[in-house]
Amino acid sequence: MAGCDSPDVRSDVGRLSLAETLGDVETAGYARALAPRPFSFPEDHGPHPAFKTEWWYVTGNVTTADGRPFGFQFTVFRSALSPPDRAAGGGASAWSTNQAFMGHFGLSDPDGGTFHAFERFARGAVGIAGAHAAPFRVWIDDWALESESEDAFLPLRLSARADGAALDLRLVDGKPRVLQGRDGLSQKGPEPGNASYYYAYTRLPVEGTIRVGGESLAVAGSGWLDREWSTSSLGPGQVGWDWFALQLDDGWDLMVYQLRNADGSADPTSDGVLVSPEGERVPLRWGRDFEIAALDQWRSAVDGASYPSRWKVTVPSRDLDLTVVPVLEDQELNLAFRYWEGAVRVEGSSRGEPVRGRGYVELTGYAGPRPSR
Repeated sequence: MAGCDSPDVRSDVGRLSLAETLGDVETAGYARALAPRPFSFPEDHGPHPAFKTEWWYVTGNVTTADGRPFGFQFTVFRSALSPPDRAAGGGASAWSTNQAFMGHFGLSDPDGGTFHAFERFARGAVGIAGAHAAPFRVWIDDWALESESEDAFLPLRLSARADGAALDLRLVDGKPRVLQGRDGLSQKGPEPGNASYYYAYTRLPVEGTIRVGGESLAVAGSGWLDREWSTSSLGPGQVGWDWFALQLDDGWDLMVYQLRNADGSADPTSDGVLVSPEGERVPLRWGRDFEIAALDQWRSAVDGASYPSRWKVTVPSRDLDLTVVPVLEDQELNLAFRYWEGAVRVEGSSRGEPVRGRGYVELTGYAGPRPSR
């Protein structure tokens, strides 16, 4: 089941293109992710208006005391409508801004057999939506991810509500922050600048309440927080990605993604990382250190678009062999961007020992834009 909570949606929202939004077009006047840079905190938790696009992204798997599982996703996207040197502001209207915000909120309820997905849009003006670093807060209306303290990034409070579903969660300090790619520069295409600055918190304990079906349920589990900002990511010929964030019950975390070319092949810039129970980062190279193979397909009820569903993920050097299965087949967000983003369960072996886990998978570029409403 999917819903829409988007009071500021424009008539053309249903025709947004991922490739055009993240592609190497209209980049003049923006900063580019060209080389590794020193990260600075808390500043880098906040917005980077010199870059065209960024997002704050949280997923997690939680359960009630009696074992009922839920998956959740909460993402706020910031997009500049013009380069910084042409930024609106200081004019006669308080609404003048070149910053637009989009929020996505998803809730997976496998026992109930339902998937809820909602979106919001707002201008980054007059307090309706925005982001700042210290104290950290990113928000769209009453959807928010924010620090509890003025002096520390963690713990975080996540709150979102829409028709028939709500989150009120607390994410506390877990594993240390990890820089992805090469010292935080995540190359997405071979061209200079088709990259992002990217860091993650791969395991954050979560507790709080979920409201669904008229019930308010206490839950606890584990979350994952990703931060990326860039001006362009996808290169010419790239159409999307398959992204996996998996938390294993032996304490290891695995992030791998496979960038896809228009002909269906995997791009060599695909990348990954293993994170040890102590937070040690182990980089993984596509084609050498890990492989992703789809075992099944699922077709969207919207237009029959076909997504991979159920995967084999292997890291031969670590003797890691995992089968990844969606908790629900239909976890497609039929929103401004159409993509599949869903909770998954994991079974397999690590160094010859059985291992299980939970995680999230994101699949983009398999479906066309949402049909115009």
